[in-house]
Amino acid sequence: MLKKLLKIPSFIFGFSVILALIVLSVLGANIRPDYTKNANTQLPSAAKLEPGYTVQLVYENAPEKPSIFEGLFFGGSQLIGNVLAADSVWVQNGNINYYPVRSKDVETLTWQESKTNPKDFLKKNLRSKTFYLGTDGFGRDVLSRVMAGSIVSLSVGVISVAISLIIGLFLGALAGFYGGWIDKLVMWFVNVIWSIPTLLVVLAVTLALGKGFVQVFIAVGLTMWVEVARVVRGQFMQLKEKDFITATRLMGFSSWRIITKHMLPNVTGPLIVIVSCNFATAILLEAGLSFLGIGAQVPMASWGGMIKTYFAYITTDFAHLCLVPGACIIVLVLALMLIGNALRDALDVKM
Repeated sequence: MLKKLLKIPSFIFGFSVILALIVLSVLGANIRPDYTKNANTQLPSAAKLEPGYTVQLVYENAPEKPSIFEGLFFGGSQLIGNVLAADSVWVQNGNINYYPVRSKDVETLTWQESKTNPKDFLKKNLRSKTFYLGTDGFGRDVLSRVMAGSIVSLSVGVISVAISLIIGLFLGALAGFYGGWIDKLVMWFVNVIWSIPTLLVVLAVTLALGKGFVQVFIAVGLTMWVEVARVVRGQFMQLKEKDFITATRLMGFSSWRIITKHMLPNVTGPLIVIVSCNFATAILLEAGLSFLGIGAQVPMASWGGMIKTYFAYITTDFAHLCLVPGACIIVLVLALMLIGNALRDALDVKM
């Protein structure tokens, strides 16, 4: 199957995108320009800078870059004290003077520690930084926020899909293997959940559990198991009529062994395709919930939350504040769908 997949350009593109985002999410603050937790360094004086703008940052206490393990996933360093953004900084007559961002009025730094030895203070606490995607309305680095948002989308996709697989496999296997009243009960429950719009179920679960990141993947996972259960049930109903399953029954194998050792491996192909599609659905649901304000909460970076905050700027010079996270969602979902289609083709015995 791997040889087939490597011959499909769409799979190579999709896999490359997913792999890049996984590396970005796992390394977290280790590779972000803003290596503080949640990339939440706020510079009000440097708000809404255009992409490519370079400033001089003066820290009251320069943050240390986190260790490799501290910077993984949602980790990062903590910013202690104030931070000043300026176009230029210099020492004159024992004082630290600077031009504020987008201003030519000279001001003097008044921090107590900066007055003792200005040159040593600047040597320790002065940093030059380029905002390649500009800054948002709070003066935060947009590139770092977008990078930090990738782990939210991927983790919601992974955990919610895992939840849906556990529930869907269990109920689908029970219904398909045993049939009878168990099948009727499970399918009644499936049809009830299926008849309710997914977004309404997600909203109801989220409102019941409260707002937050953890509540999102629980809510999404509890709504995506239906399709998994239906597919597993159908596959099991076909498989249990096969001769090799009949042979396992005659040999006295337990139901648990028949299900786990002989039937589940035969439904892997369809499940892989469903998982890739559900992954994309979970990401879209998370973005939608964050856009509605009931998903990941500030200061945690979320692509949906970034779109919500700045969608009104779509017709201004700062349209990139919502277009960039929107493009990230599109590319990620496209990559997942391309992988799903490629897996479907590779698993098709007719090809």
